[in-house]
Amino acid sequence: MSTLAIVLLAVLGVFLILVLGGAVASGRRRRALEPKLEASLQEVNRRLAAARAEDRGWERGPLEAAALSAFAELQPGAQVSAHVLVQVLDRPGTDEDKAIFRVRTDQGTFDLVMGRRDGAWQGERVEPA
Repeated sequence: MSTLAIVLLAVLGVFLILVLGGAVASGRRRRALEPKLEASLQEVNRRLAAARAEDRGWERGPLEAAALSAFAELQPGAQVSAHVLVQVLDRPGTDEDKAIFRVRTDQGTFDLVMGRRDGAWQGERVEPA
């Protein structure tokens, strides 16, 4: 093998090591920032949903009470440790309104979809988050 080929292989090897090292460092940095970003995003979503609910005249207390009751019926035996209103869908007419709660339990995290029928909030479905 010629000297030029050896030099080229060495340069290529160093280049590959630098590229792989950069990719690993970038991945570590991204993983370190993900929890902060996720927490920030959840807080923004919670505040936005709460503001929208209050702005549209929805009463937060009865909505949350209905959500906890509906979750207990739809997911019996689950112990709720936290619940947050994450989305409000205010469509024309009250029977088309939707509210989505993120519910943390001992069995995992779920999204609870609430809907209104004849002005009363009712649980529609529970989905894994």
